[in-house]
Amino acid sequence: MSEQNRKILIIVENLPVPFDTRVWQEATTLAANGYEVSVICPKGKGATAEMEELEGVHIYRHDLPEANGVVGYGREYYGALKAQRELAEIVYREHGFDVIHGCNPPDDIYMVAKKFKSRGVDYVFDHHDICPELFEAKFGKKEELGLVKKMLYKSQTYLEKKTYQNAKFAFVTNESYRSIAIERGGMDPNRIIVLRSGPKLERMRIQPSDESIKRGKKYMVGYLGVIGQQEGIEYLLEAAKIIKKARNDVFWGIVGGGPHLDALRKMSSDMGLDDCVEFTGRGSDEDLLRYLNTADICVNSDEFNPMNDKSTMNKILEYMALAKPIVQFDLTEGRFSAQDASLYAEPNNPANMAEKVVELLEDPERRKTMGEYGRNRVVNELSWGHTSQALLDGYERYFAGEFD
Repeated sequence: MSEQNRKILIIVENLPVPFDTRVWQEATTLAANGYEVSVICPKGKGATAEMEELEGVHIYRHDLPEANGVVGYGREYYGALKAQRELAEIVYREHGFDVIHGCNPPDDIYMVAKKFKSRGVDYVFDHHDICPELFEAKFGKKEELGLVKKMLYKSQTYLEKKTYQNAKFAFVTNESYRSIAIERGGMDPNRIIVLRSGPKLERMRIQPSDESIKRGKKYMVGYLGVIGQQEGIEYLLEAAKIIKKARNDVFWGIVGGGPHLDALRKMSSDMGLDDCVEFTGRGSDEDLLRYLNTADICVNSDEFNPMNDKSTMNKILEYMALAKPIVQFDLTEGRFSAQDASLYAEPNNPANMAEKVVELLEDPERRKTMGEYGRNRVVNELSWGHTSQALLDGYERYFAGEFD
């Protein structure tokens, strides 16, 4: 089958495209290499059109209310699954597809693919998040859950295993996820492809700083990411408060949107940090670059838990692409990504994070050396230009019949 006849449907529930960076990079890379690509995703701020075509990718969006609590998540997953099935039929009629490429969370998208199995459509799993650990991060450790939540946790492990059983092959974001695919998913190691979420260097552009952002402060600490429950922004605010008690020359720019944005803005204000902390909310790439290029150092506050320890955070690689030295908690995959581009604070210890931040702010030469190391690592190994070859190789193998 020629590349011009190869058709892929990507389904993602977590974020709308083009705002889900990994999914959008996958979709546009496949389209640029001759595949016909369609995407089903939810609507969201700045992405409300039900159907549109961007960069050669057919996009179909559905309504998805934001979930809160266990009941809310159940309602979201059911509503999304219903919409995905309906839209998949439309995509099949209008464009066709050979493969459904499902991006979790949640781990139920294989159910959409099963409907098309009799039509010769295979399922490919793109493992973005480990859902059992994500459930624990949101609702508590499995040993401490009540009966209902414990049953729901078990459903996450069941769906993960069923997803791997139904997948022709799988893309995973790192070696930790590869081990999970083998040990928990029972996946043949030869059917697992590590596809790291490297940043596109043409998107993460180094440019002059905008000193007006700093509100007259000498230094700026930058953060980029979703403002959610498991991102540990509370630790950043505690670190900012500790530093402010000793000095008042540090500004914190927190870039991103998410379900906990309003609550964390209020927390910051209640802590007396209005003069040195700004939450920008979700903005354009231009705003993102303006803030991060102005930062003297960047931070990652993801707390230590089983999910974060095993997950690769895109923000780390994006900081490195902009040659920014990093402070983060000491997590397995975070350390693998950054290596010598980062200082590592004791997990979940905001006082130690504050110490590491001050240590770097006081050492401009070290900041420069660490930033250059990180930039070179991305340019030479971890940018999307390097890592995306695994995506193309995986589908070449699939269409050549290697996974039959």
